[in-house]
This record gives sequence, structure tokens and C-alpha cells, in this order.
Amino acid sequence: MNISRWAFLAAIIALVAAFFIFDLQSYLTLETLKAQQASIEAYRSNHPVSAIFIYALIYIAVAGLSLPGATILTLAGGAVFGLLWGTLIVSFASTIGATLAFLAARFLFRDAVKARFGDRLENINKGIDKGGALYLFTLRLVPAFPFFVINLVMGLTNLNTKTFYWVSQIGMLAGTVVYVNAGTQLSKLGSLADILSPGLVGSFILLGIFPLLANKIVEAIKANKVYAKWHKPPRFDNNIVVIGAGSGGLVTAYIAAAAKAKVTLVEKHKMGGDCLNTGCVPSKALIRSSRLLAQMRRSADFGIKKADTEFDFADAMARVQSVILTIEPHDSVQRYTDLGVNVVEGEAKIISPWEVQVTTAGENRIITTRAIVVAAGSRPLIPPISGVEDIGYLTSDNIWELRELPARLVVLGGGPIGCELAQCFARFGSQVTQVEMAPRLLIKEDIEVSEAVMAKFRLEGINVLVGHTAKGFIIENNEKILLAEHDDKELRIPFDQVLLAIGRVANIQGYGLEQLGVETSRTIETNEFQQTNYPNIYACGDVSGPFQFTHVAAHQAWYAAVNALLGGLFKFRTDYSVIPWATFTDPEIARVGINEQDALAKGVAFEVSTYHLDDLDRAIADGVAHGFVKILTPPGRDRILGVTIVGEQAGELIAEFVLAMKHNIGLNKLLGTIHIYPTLSEANKYVAGIWKRNHVPKGLLWCVARYNGWRRG
Repeated sequence: MNISRWAFLAAIIALVAAFFIFDLQSYLTLETLKAQQASIEAYRSNHPVSAIFIYALIYIAVAGLSLPGATILTLAGGAVFGLLWGTLIVSFASTIGATLAFLAARFLFRDAVKARFGDRLENINKGIDKGGALYLFTLRLVPAFPFFVINLVMGLTNLNTKTFYWVSQIGMLAGTVVYVNAGTQLSKLGSLADILSPGLVGSFILLGIFPLLANKIVEAIKANKVYAKWHKPPRFDNNIVVIGAGSGGLVTAYIAAAAKAKVTLVEKHKMGGDCLNTGCVPSKALIRSSRLLAQMRRSADFGIKKADTEFDFADAMARVQSVILTIEPHDSVQRYTDLGVNVVEGEAKIISPWEVQVTTAGENRIITTRAIVVAAGSRPLIPPISGVEDIGYLTSDNIWELRELPARLVVLGGGPIGCELAQCFARFGSQVTQVEMAPRLLIKEDIEVSEAVMAKFRLEGINVLVGHTAKGFIIENNEKILLAEHDDKELRIPFDQVLLAIGRVANIQGYGLEQLGVETSRTIETNEFQQTNYPNIYACGDVSGPFQFTHVAAHQAWYAAVNALLGGLFKFRTDYSVIPWATFTDPEIARVGINEQDALAKGVAFEVSTYHLDDLDRAIADGVAHGFVKILTPPGRDRILGVTIVGEQAGELIAEFVLAMKHNIGLNKLLGTIHIYPTLSEANKYVAGIWKRNHVPKGLLWCVARYNGWRRG
């Protein structure tokens, strides 16, 4: 807090202290008002303008400083100025005072609150941006909510000041009229409790609830407008039709079947989607083979003078297919049929909000359904680079068809997919050049994370070219060449194969969304309940974003399935508060929550505690003593804001922190949890210990030292 804020806060404290020290609250009681009513009215008769001015200033000061007495002042407004003028003066004075309190809280405390609780405040502000005026209006209508608390709390949000003012003036008007009117009958009041009878309080509460109900009604009317041109079937074949049998679609179908709903799952290609067939499973199988090869080359590090290997790339790729075939039954038609899902292998097209046309072997049939869940996944992004269609590019979809190792491989892209596969092929023996437009690989990670990966890549012979922009592909003398630009200079990179790994694009076309009018941008646009602009049509997974992870698709699928089955009776907002992910390079990287660059971008205050794995006994024994565990916490508190792990089995180690963040378990409790020795998971305990050592109260240590000295005599 800067000097101006401290000075302003000191002035407010002084004014509030003076109010109580000089017992000014004794003037703001019902008894005092009754006793002084005649003299106050006499002054108002002789000095009407100054009476209004003085009264308004007092009211504004009391409301602005959040002092007790606004109720008595409102009664005084009715007693002295009558119903009409009293209401008018109180309405403006109370609103101006409330706005001053709102602005004071914003000036004094919002930055500090944002720095300490930025992640939580961000979620609150999203709700304020969407319906802040309605929330405030509802709170103003219900006298059970202390108005001064509303003023101060709203000041901490990003609610617009003008919005706060006019909503407050309108929202407080009903209560103002009641109290001013009571003031006109001041002589009949025995106590403040006489003003608000239980019936009147109940009426205010109903009045406060009404805007929320009205908003729901408006939402329902708006949602039903999209159905106006469609004919709804009188009955339905299914409760849910799911389009796409990847992670999102399979989980949706599983949940619906478990709930004994009638569900049809439509898949036009392969069960299991990208994750099983071209993504997570094959890439991790390939990574395992390449990692074993790299470990065997390090045999001397483990006391083994020589370990002979005979490697054939075709055998490694055959193993990848074997792994897919082994896992395939988990996602098979037979398994889901046994679970009660009607699995249809065909092409789906949504032809109305309640009808899906399925084409199988040239035959069309129409399935009616209460709800539709779109889980159509994504595909590799093909950049609009000149010559790209002429060079026979590879993607994460078709690279698994290779059986001959490319001598020279260019990997275009420095994200997780590009990095994982670049390292694999380099370890297999390809001469790999990785080209990334950003200044470093894995740009979403902290700088030291990117640097650790790039250092390892270069040590293993990968030619990492960051800050290079791909401009085009050409073929000269039967040789493929990538033209890249760096610092305004052209670089020619010859290659045999190129892997395009610059991102993925959602599959939003080809199955009826355009004709139906489902809102899309880069993805299908959904609300917090996974609903599209058609309330009975849901989307989950890569096709809806915002995260392109298999586990997030499954997470979203739960909400899509449950919300669809409940039919609007209850709805659950998708929880994105704790999303973990990992990049399976060597060193492995795992993340949950925010990292340093996220915190800086969001203005979240944080402290960093880092434990380096070169100090961990098990890591030393296993020959993997490199990397670190880094935790972000709010200043002075043990609550976990985010964790980054770089090192062996990072994807496994992060699970403990995911659990801790999900259930608000702090570092003190994690430190008090027994971890088996010697294991890599001890690193999680040790990083908590580092945080603890940095936050041990010095005064307490001094006392303990003195006590122990006293006991020694």
C-alpha cells in the first residue's frame, strides 16, 4: 500500500474513531430523534435550503464511512421533510454515500486483495461481468443484507462505478420509501422493530428473489426462441445421442448407460478417438521405447560397462500398434454394448435439435433424442505455408504409418507434441531440426522449464531453432527444403520428412452445426454447463475447449452427461479450478494451477519455494538427479496456487498436489504426511519443508532457544 493509501486510510480511521470517542452515535437514536424533532423541524422551516444541505452531508458522511445510524437518518428524512422530499433527498444522499464507500474500498483494498486472492477474485469478476447489476439489484432489495457490507465488497470487484450508482439508487428505493414513510409517523414508533414486520421483511425477500426468477424466465424465453422453427417430436428414441467416441464421448455414454438412460453412441472412424489411435497411447508407447534406448546408452552411469542394443525402427512402430491393440478392448464396441450403449458405426448429422441422421453403408436412418452431446474432437492444424501440400508432410495422425526412420526430420512446432516426438526420433537416430517461431520451446511454461528442455535437447543432438518463422517449402534437385526466417535472414533447411506439430483445430464442420445455427468460433461455443445456444445440445472435449487434454474431455463429459440427463431440473457448472497436465519429454514436465508467468500476467502476489531433485536420495540412486519441484503460494500462507515439476515421473508426482489443491490442503498438512523413504515422492514433502523453514516465526525461535538454554542451566 503506497503513502497516499496509508494517508487516506488514516484519515478514515481518525474520522470513525472521532465518531465513537465523542459519542456522536448517541445523537443517532430513535429517542434522540423524537426528543429533537420539534427543534429540527423549526430549523428546517426557517432555513429550508441549508437544512437540506446539512442533512444530506451528514447522511453522505455516515453512509460513506459505513457508520451506524443510516436507519435513524432515513426516519428523520421522513419526519422533517415529508414523504416526497424525504424520499428524494435520502435516495440521492444514501446512493452518493454508498458510492463513496464503494470507491474507498476499491482505492484502499482492491489491489491488495487481487494480489493475495487473484485467482479467486478472477472467478468472482467473471460472474460480476456477466450479471453484476442483477446481483447488486437483488442484494439492495433485501434489507437482510447489511448495505455497508455490500458497498465494501462490491468495491473489491471490477463492477463499473456508474453501474453501481444507478443500480443502488433504484434497488434501495423501495426500502427508502418504507423507512421515510415510517418517519412521517415518527410519534407512533415505539422501536425500529415496528417498521419491518415479518410480513414486510418476507415481501422484501420475495421482491429480491423476483429479479433472479425473472432473469431465469428471460433466459428460458431466449433459449426457446432457437426452437421456434423446429418441430419437436412427441416422443423420443433416446435420452442422449453422443457424436464421437473419443474420451469425451465414451465417458458421456458410460455415465448415461450407468444411469439407465437410453443412449446411442455414433462414431464414423475408430472407437477410442485420437487418444487411443493417434495421440496419447501411441506417443507414450513410442516414448517408452526411445527412453529405454537412451537409458541403455547410459549403461556406464549405472556401473555396466557396455549394453549392446539392436534397434530397428519398424519393430518399435510395430510395438506401438501392439499397445494400441492391447488397450483397444477398453474402448471397443463390444464393451460399450455390454454396458448398455447402442453403438452405431456411421456418420452422424444433426438435422434438428432432437433428430440425428446416421448414415451407415449408404443407408440413412433418423434417431430422435432428448439431448445431443457433441464430442467430435480435433485434428492437426495444417498451416497455410506455401508448398506445404507438395512435400508429403507428417502429422500426429499419420506419423504412426512410418516404418522407415527418416534420416533428416524437421519438426515444425515447439509445443508438447512437437517436443515429445522430436526427442523420440532424435533418440532413434534421426537428425532432428526443431523449428519454433516463439523465442523458446514450451512457451506456456516458465523460462527455466523451457531452458531445461532445450538444454537436454541440444545435448542429445537436436538442432533447436527458436525465433525462426517457416516461410515456405520448396523442392530443388529432388531435395525437400524448408525456407525459414530469423532476424530478417533466410535459412534453408534440407530434410527428408517434416512433422507439422503447431496445434490442433476443433472438428466443428460436416455434421449439421452450420445448418442448425449452433454458435461456433474456433470451437463450439458453450456455457458453464457445457450447453450450446440450444439448451439440449451439449459439447465437450477438444471440440469445445478451452483445454485440449484427454482428462479434461472426460471431466467435461461428466457435466455434459449429468446436465443433459437432468433436463434442466438441476445444472452443474464445469469446474476448471484445478486442471493438471504433463509433457512427456525427458525431463518430464507436470503442471497444476498457475506458474510464475501466469501469476505475473494476472497480477497475483506470490512466493516461490523450490526443491532441486539433485538433493533427493532416490533420484541420486536412480541416476535421475536433475530437475525441481516449484510451488507458488500467497505471501505468508501455505495455500497452493500452482505447482511445476520438472524431472523423472513428474506426471505421477503432481497427483498429490492436484489432490491438495482440490481439497484446500495446505503445505503444513502435506509436510505432516509420511512419505515412504526412499521415493521420488519425498520431493513433495521436502518442498513443503522449504516453505516451512522460510516461514518459521523468528520470535518463536528466539523464545524456544531461550527456553532450551534455561533448561540447560
